[in-house]
Amino acid sequence: MSSSYQTVLCSLEHGVLTIVMNRPDVFNAFNEQMKKDLNYAFKEAERDDAVRCIVLRGAGDKAFSSGQDLKEHQGLKRSLKESLEKAYNPLIRRMRSLEKPIVGMINGVAAGAGLSVALACDMRVMSTKARMIQVFIRIGLVPDTGSHWFLPRLVGMARAFEYAVTGRDVTAEEAERVGLVNRIVPPEEIEHETMELAISLAAQPTRAIGLIKRTLNKAASCDLDTLLEYEACIQQIASETEDHKEGVSAFLEKRPAQFKGR
Repeated sequence: MSSSYQTVLCSLEHGVLTIVMNRPDVFNAFNEQMKKDLNYAFKEAERDDAVRCIVLRGAGDKAFSSGQDLKEHQGLKRSLKESLEKAYNPLIRRMRSLEKPIVGMINGVAAGAGLSVALACDMRVMSTKARMIQVFIRIGLVPDTGSHWFLPRLVGMARAFEYAVTGRDVTAEEAERVGLVNRIVPPEEIEHETMELAISLAAQPTRAIGLIKRTLNKAASCDLDTLLEYEACIQQIASETEDHKEGVSAFLEKRPAQFKGR
């Protein structure tokens, strides 16, 4: 992995790549450079066979990300539409098409585009002190960066509408109850709990996880007959992986499987 990023920090250990959005002085708000750095970090992660799981978090303990850096954007000639099309949307597409698990560590507030990016992760672990906010309505905007797609699929249409039009703070307890996050933990335990989850995912058959992610993405926009045919094709691909052969051998030999992600 490259170490030349200006606004993100990357470290790889036990097959887990940790990507840290590193602008704590502005609550890890997205500027143009950070959007570029994140896009490239995920692109590198996709190519690197040593990376079998990704953890995305914010620097410090105040914020995952507070969303778009509004001060910077006021000085740019680029429109919001252009910013979405050239930076945010490619990032979301890359995260959803990356066939490795992405765990969002919601260590602090996740607001606006920061919340959208959190929702693009495959799983989320949230600090009991953190909050989620669809903050767009507070400045007369609509949710973007995929929130209209993610929210109703996670919490239903009525609750998605509520969060979008009220812009109210969502506590960790509510986020877990309605399905926005997989688990909540005290702030002093979030790093340990998240890494424990990520390491366990990194030890699983990575190709199969990627194929599951691909199929779940497909299932969100097709009918049952189409999905059944698609599943059959995906299962054939999975059956030809080294990890499948290892899994069968381990089962027959009554031993733990040693998956290699191939």
